[in-house]
Amino acid sequence: MNRLYSAFDTEHPKPRLTSGQDHRTPFQIDRDRILHSSALRRLQGKTQVFYSFLGGEYDFYRTRLTHSLEVAQIGRSICGWLSKSSELLRDGESVDADLVEAACLAHDLGHPPFGHTGERALHDLMAPYGGFEGNAQTLRQLTVTLFAESRDGINATRALLDGVLKYKTLQVETPEAANHYLYNDQETYLDFVLGSQAFPTELTPGKERNGFRSLECQIMDWADDTAYSINDLADAIQAGFITPVKLEAWAGRRTLSEAEAAHVNFLLKAMRDGKVEARLGRSIGEHIRACHLEERGNFLSASTRRYHFGLVVEPDIAARAKVNKRIAKELVFDTPQLQQLDFKAASVIERLFNALKDHYIEPAPGRRSLHLLPEPVAKAIKAEPEKDQRARLVCDWIANLTDRSAFRVHQRLFDTSAGALEDLL
Repeated sequence: MNRLYSAFDTEHPKPRLTSGQDHRTPFQIDRDRILHSSALRRLQGKTQVFYSFLGGEYDFYRTRLTHSLEVAQIGRSICGWLSKSSELLRDGESVDADLVEAACLAHDLGHPPFGHTGERALHDLMAPYGGFEGNAQTLRQLTVTLFAESRDGINATRALLDGVLKYKTLQVETPEAANHYLYNDQETYLDFVLGSQAFPTELTPGKERNGFRSLECQIMDWADDTAYSINDLADAIQAGFITPVKLEAWAGRRTLSEAEAAHVNFLLKAMRDGKVEARLGRSIGEHIRACHLEERGNFLSASTRRYHFGLVVEPDIAARAKVNKRIAKELVFDTPQLQQLDFKAASVIERLFNALKDHYIEPAPGRRSLHLLPEPVAKAIKAEPEKDQRARLVCDWIANLTDRSAFRVHQRLFDTSAGALEDLL
């Protein structure tokens, strides 16, 4: 029995039916249900840095799935380090690695095809219907979409739902925000996570409220930061987007601190020695050991020990991760090559959504009904009397597509040259 957790943490939104012979903990059941879900498998076809439809020499670079597996491993290792090193934990207490692993595996389930480009495109298209947000879509997967026969998702524990809730602000509370919100109809799950307690007045909607996270959510977020600040950078170097010449020129145009300059020199030496993956990989351990627990008090502390502690990351390591992300953004994501693909990806999402909008969300009177969606999906959409809910189901379908399947559907609808039989299968 892990004494850090109580019945409050393992409660579910609805009673969970079990055989009575299951040897697993509630958190292990959560983890296993995510691990065996089609939503997790689809991440193998979704963009991390480089679009997953780029085959050939690029086929070994990270996808959302391999990224999520790396985040889960880092998250488990952080739990092991904290449980071993922290003097704040009582006897019989440890940060549950299965719970954190489940949150890490789930953290990107809501991401649509084409990464953040697809997320931004869907947010703009869904603006009249409640918006689109990747973290909110992850919560929707866990509570509604997965195992959709019951429309209960995986009926996850309170601690897991809280573990993926990076943002606790409803869209209606910050209607101008481009991201970092929950869908308005997710208020029920937010209330469940909080144990029906109201936010104190100082936790105002937006940045303040979104910064209020459980310990496991903080661990998941740092594991995510670690993975993409190190491993995405390694992919970009291996792909040739970042070279010693480009990195030196980048550093020369900026005023860097002594620590930042030293880190750039570390990267330059690793590139010239041909040891990028090995040396960056070793730094993952430094990111793990940079984690410490601090005591905190807040309005949920009386309900759960999960809110007795917060995660602290050593400032120099946090700054190093920030530099890595800055280098990747400016030398990879902001390049014409990537942004040309972003433009193409956004246009694919836009054309798909608008075609489905005209036929399923707001069909014109007298328009001939075409079968553009799989029958179960179309049936569920047509059963919804409100256009906002019809739009949400259309959005669900698009968000579930992989990069390649989104291109294939787009090709069938709009490419007049796609007439071969294999294009229909």
